[in-house]
Amino acid sequence: MTTEDRAAADRADDSRYEAVASRDARFDGVFFFAVATTGIYCRPSCPATTPKRRNVTFYRTAAAAQGAGYRACRRCRPDAVPGSAEWNARADVVGRAVRLIGDGIVDREGVTGLAARLGYSARQVQRQLNAELGAGPLALARAQRGHTARVLLQTTSLQAADIAFAAGFASVRQFNDTIRAIYAATPGELRSARPGPTGHPVRIAPSGGRAGIPLRLAHRTPYATAPVFDSLAARAIPGVEEITGTAGQRIYRRTLRLPGGPGIAEVAEQPGPAGGWLECRLHLSSLRDLTAATQRIRRLFDLDADPRAVDERLGADPALAPLVAARPGLRAPGAADPHETALRIAAYPAGPAAAAALVRTYGEPLTELTEPTEPTEPSGGLTHLFPDPAALAGAALDELPPDRREPVRALATALACGNILLDPGADRDTAERLLAAIPGIGPGRAARIRMRALGDPDVFPGADETAAHRSGEGDAPGSEAWRPWRSYAFHQLRTAGADRPLTAAEE
Repeated sequence: MTTEDRAAADRADDSRYEAVASRDARFDGVFFFAVATTGIYCRPSCPATTPKRRNVTFYRTAAAAQGAGYRACRRCRPDAVPGSAEWNARADVVGRAVRLIGDGIVDREGVTGLAARLGYSARQVQRQLNAELGAGPLALARAQRGHTARVLLQTTSLQAADIAFAAGFASVRQFNDTIRAIYAATPGELRSARPGPTGHPVRIAPSGGRAGIPLRLAHRTPYATAPVFDSLAARAIPGVEEITGTAGQRIYRRTLRLPGGPGIAEVAEQPGPAGGWLECRLHLSSLRDLTAATQRIRRLFDLDADPRAVDERLGADPALAPLVAARPGLRAPGAADPHETALRIAAYPAGPAAAAALVRTYGEPLTELTEPTEPTEPSGGLTHLFPDPAALAGAALDELPPDRREPVRALATALACGNILLDPGADRDTAERLLAAIPGIGPGRAARIRMRALGDPDVFPGADETAAHRSGEGDAPGSEAWRPWRSYAFHQLRTAGADRPLTAAEE
């Protein structure tokens, strides 16, 4: 490291220490700090007494702090913070790897499977992650497994052995050792320290006699929940999704296609500015799917966003400033199932009746969903999983408008064959290029799929000429001044009614 590089690193650490001293929650998940005199690591907003600068070391990830021998602070629980928005924005190998690890790919397919999806050797992936994050894929996955295990210990009555395998550990011994290393406590001690009834309230009541797994999904504030729930309500496909309750107290419910079987997710609207989380309840066929289900809901609700950074950039544009001021913390919703979202965009403008008919004809009935201790059946208005691409690839699709049938079939075939990848680690440029080449999809729909299904925060679909025209005199679609948050500018304009109204079937 050169003298200039060392000086720049020192200045960055000084800025991080200022964030720690001011307990700035905006940086929770962006970095972590460890204290040599206590042997613990914390989030920047930890309420404990600020340590002396000379005793503090900074880490990009919790896994790196754990690898250096520090245990998680029991007061601020740094493992429960939102993820860094950087990983959603980045399209390089490290960003793609972090998204895939978050989805549980290392637990399911190992480091070799992760490397294969990225198109690199396992050694190259290990080297790049270690160089930038201070931890390799196994360490990152281990930290995530530890967090999952703590959640299960403190929110369910499952036996420790069941939790060990549900969290992705290969053995009970590995589970015990990891919990002791990360939390300096045994699994039994963690369970005894679970929050009481008033310390971890979840407004979503158990449905149909099924308790499920109650979670608090952390996010950075502010969060404009009403527009997100409005958007989800406008798009909801009967049988797959539903919204219950009244404005400010709504609950979004949907089915999930997960590696271990079908699931149901329920997320409550958060009224007002208070709180830094959304309440969620998951019902799973396999507890091993907890990590994947949680990450998919986080992507759907855009919970790892940095709203202050987004609003600061977009608010500097005179045309967008009033919109940002009216809706601070507006999110860019992603996808709980990338294949489903892509196919729905391809099917537009099929209406809700057509979409519901498609689900009834080709979707899988929700009759196989079972939790380890609680059998269940279709729940409320949720009756089906959205059709798998393979089920649509050779189908007649008479439920859709004639001009949308062949594009949907072609896209379904490409997804089913793996010719187009839309997983969290997909190469976004490659995916968009292949999508746009499908007759009937084109650049406009391809850009929407990239924005929604792949969660790219820097997309402005070029087909929305009205939004571009109203964004300000002389501005081209997706002004460069909005980078890297053009997707949020698009949602600000659409939510404000600056482009064509959102229809019930549109993605």
